[in-house]
Amino acid sequence: MEVEEEQLLTWNRETFPKVMKIVSSRLPQRDLVSLLVISPWLHRTLLSYPSLWLGIDLREMNNAGDRLLAALSLPRYQHLKQISLEFAQDIEDRHLELVRSKHSDSLQSLECLNLNGCQKISDKGIEAITSTCPKLKVFSIYWNIRVSDIGVKHMVKNCKRVVDLNLSGCKNLSDKALQLVADNYQDLESLNLTRCVKMTDSGLQQILLNCTSLRSLNLYALSSFTDEAYKKISSLAHLRFLDLCGAQNLSDAGLSYIAKCRSLVSLNLTWCVRLTDTGVITIAEGCTSLEFLSLFGIVGVTDKCLEVLSKSCSNTITTLDVNGCIGIKRRSREELLKLFPHLKCFKVHS
Repeated sequence: MEVEEEQLLTWNRETFPKVMKIVSSRLPQRDLVSLLVISPWLHRTLLSYPSLWLGIDLREMNNAGDRLLAALSLPRYQHLKQISLEFAQDIEDRHLELVRSKHSDSLQSLECLNLNGCQKISDKGIEAITSTCPKLKVFSIYWNIRVSDIGVKHMVKNCKRVVDLNLSGCKNLSDKALQLVADNYQDLESLNLTRCVKMTDSGLQQILLNCTSLRSLNLYALSSFTDEAYKKISSLAHLRFLDLCGAQNLSDAGLSYIAKCRSLVSLNLTWCVRLTDTGVITIAEGCTSLEFLSLFGIVGVTDKCLEVLSKSCSNTITTLDVNGCIGIKRRSREELLKLFPHLKCFKVHS
């Protein structure tokens, strides 16, 4: 009997806490919070592992501003690494200003901040929140039409370590914002400028000249850029992902500059309607590590470019979309597999 009691005691004190730590580390944060109310013992056990409480997840939640302030008042959230407020409701500038005035110590080690879809946040909120997180590395403010170049100015002043920046859908940003990014983030590795429609060739050129560590560049739905913008893109020696979907002013000449990015693995040329076989062949000959290529909707390409592409990339390409390319006659699944035997995905766009 005593042996059984001793074994049970050992289980409760040593084994079960270890098991809980392993299991809990794989649970979403919201599930972790739910576990806290099951029992005082479980509550104490979970709180004894600081590594479980490095993030706050308020994605798509109502009253997110008040919830954030309440969470930051709890001792377990004193060493945060990430906060996600993606598409959260009721988060405004005033909440971020309160974070700065009352809880700035908790954010000193913050590395990842997601404010995607938080459309009530303006430059004032960006200034407040970035001033509290000097170690920020990943910052995303997708689909925010209130943030302007002034907000970016605050960001680059307060956060010197950003390597991953998502400005997608921030339609009020201009070339001035790109100049600020280029001047301050030479170590930037990922940049998303989707639908930042006020930007011009001049702004993009500054990025290409200064941010030479870029590995991912998303220029989706930016039809204003011309071939001139891409002249210096070869300076991005580490570039692996490039999205040019909808680049209606891109011609074969511009694509010849892009073909010098030898490390490209993923290239989206969907609806780049001015392109022909000539341009795609330069890509085939220059970017021999391609795994993903979309030519969707380009009527100026023919079977000829695929034949050349198969000679250099037949062993690497796993995704190829040629739907809508009426000049390509041999584009059935079977015919494409003869050219690219490792193909797994034949359709990127629906």
